[in-house]
Amino acid sequence: MRRIGTFLLVMPITIAVMAGVAFLNYKNELGRQRDAVSRGSLIAYLDIGPIEYADSGAGIPLLSIHGAGGGFDQGLALAADLVGGGFRVIAPSRFGYLRTPVPRDPSPVAQGDAHAALLSRLKIPKAVVVGVSAGARSAVQLTLRHPDRVAGLILIVPALYSPSSPVAIHVGRGSKFAFWAVSAGGDFAWWAAENIAPSALIRFVGVRPALLAAAPQAERVRVMSFVRSVEPLSLRFAGINIDSAPELHELPLEKITAPTIIISARDDLFNTLPAAELTADRIPDARLVVYDTGGHLLVGRLQQVRLAVRTFLVAAGVIPPSDL
Repeated sequence: MRRIGTFLLVMPITIAVMAGVAFLNYKNELGRQRDAVSRGSLIAYLDIGPIEYADSGAGIPLLSIHGAGGGFDQGLALAADLVGGGFRVIAPSRFGYLRTPVPRDPSPVAQGDAHAALLSRLKIPKAVVVGVSAGARSAVQLTLRHPDRVAGLILIVPALYSPSSPVAIHVGRGSKFAFWAVSAGGDFAWWAAENIAPSALIRFVGVRPALLAAAPQAERVRVMSFVRSVEPLSLRFAGINIDSAPELHELPLEKITAPTIIISARDDLFNTLPAAELTADRIPDARLVVYDTGGHLLVGRLQQVRLAVRTFLVAAGVIPPSDL
């Protein structure tokens, strides 16, 4: 009986200590993440309102438009991973992300105009435009409404309109938990899931956990870095809300004259392939690249994606063949 009593006394203390250590780790990690996103960006005060952006590197201007859960930091990382070096990367935080507030009109049309205004403020007459996932919506609007600003259009796993098979998050038990964490705007819930149930978040970002488990170590690190980059979730929550309820409709894609490449994967849990195929069919002379596997983050495909993009840019006369 004495042993049972001692156990019952020690157990709550042990749990309390473990909880305290976990909470301290969470606070330290969240502090580092908040510090990271507080540096490396600037604010452009435009007619539409303030727009946060990063301006990094030298070379041909490239506008990197992030997807849901992102910000300027994700835009920089995506440009490096999917396009490679040799560019001056302009990476804005879209409406509701980090230090860019939500304006009265947060539509992709307004965001496309904001992209054009940012390029004007930076005295950039024309740029290569990369739109990833939900960022493809404003990339397309920029290209339609300001065609003279776009040297080439690169749409990667585009979350665009498809009438018969729309883009949607794969719903499962793990995804429902991730939905809850996002809906609550909870930094702690997301952090806890990273440490307790990372497979739920891996699936939530459009990748099958089994695919990632079989991938090289570098890819596993990249995907988990992407998952962690959603933190601080509370600073991206307003933007995620906008991206989660899009009013997508058919656009006059046939009017796009910029050279265009579109990339997707058949096993993307966000189901971007039908939209990618429709978009490629409507944009004149657009090139479509489809991988059988890779998921929404194109796991195991980075080198192929980078080569496809840079080959496209060479063919479009944007970069010289020596830059392949």
